[in-house]
Amino acid sequence: MVEKAAQGRKQWSRILPMSSTPLSRRSFLAWSAMLPWALSARASTSVPVGLELYSVRETLKKDPEATLRAVAQMGYEGVEFYAPYFDWTESQIKQTRKLLDELGIRCFSTHNDESYLNSQNIDRTRDMNLILGSKYVVLASAGQKTSLTEWRSVADMLNHAAERLGPAGLKAGYHNHQLEFTPIGDQRPIEILAKNTKPSIMLQLDVGTCLEAGSDPVAWIQANPGRIRSIHCKDWSRDAGKGYTVLFGEGAADWKNIFAAAEGTGGIEYYLVEQEGSRFSELETARRCLQTFREKHAG
Repeated sequence: MVEKAAQGRKQWSRILPMSSTPLSRRSFLAWSAMLPWALSARASTSVPVGLELYSVRETLKKDPEATLRAVAQMGYEGVEFYAPYFDWTESQIKQTRKLLDELGIRCFSTHNDESYLNSQNIDRTRDMNLILGSKYVVLASAGQKTSLTEWRSVADMLNHAAERLGPAGLKAGYHNHQLEFTPIGDQRPIEILAKNTKPSIMLQLDVGTCLEAGSDPVAWIQANPGRIRSIHCKDWSRDAGKGYTVLFGEGAADWKNIFAAAEGTGGIEYYLVEQEGSRFSELETARRCLQTFREKHAG
């Protein structure tokens, strides 16, 4: 899962030409004027649900526009783009935003490589997220850090990113995998990140990896009020051979109490369905997961 970003760039390079050209100031001002970020008219009065597009990565690789149309038609209220978006040209960014607006869905957030938040790239990252209409710029992974000192450095990087993004109305975030919930000595890296980052920085909870690492998602949400503003609704099964291939609702996650904690103390702003693969096609998997999500969330 830590390799998602690299895998995604390799896949999308076939359809999206590489470009590091800065956005023109005229385009930046025109598109940023569309802020502040807000949910579209299609959003329900409850917490909206979107799709992390890594879930449909192969379909997206073949036909991005048709995939986004299919996702919107299923009833998803938004999406989260993952790392390959950074290689889009200015024209592609604008076209994608236009399509999202046409479909009545939003880009809630983006997943980003560590390099996208460094001093060389963060202005481009900021401008692209403004055009897409995103609110959160999420660090998808910090890689294989092995000491608490290294994790404190990650916290420092996130704080710096938050300072650079804040004046534009954007917020930084961090997405966990198993590693962050795996103790180093007597502390989990995720605790280091929570303690040493600004309250404005979102702690995006990946439920499945939290469970696999042996931690309790509900307890984590309750321990960090107001910080769990989005959740990757990915299930996980303890059964041999199943793992992340189970659909939403088929695994070990206690969704009823996760929803209650997220909406009671977590500060949840949006949910994201994520699937790494299942016995069904990508689009059918996304459709089934959304259907079950709505049933469980309503219940």
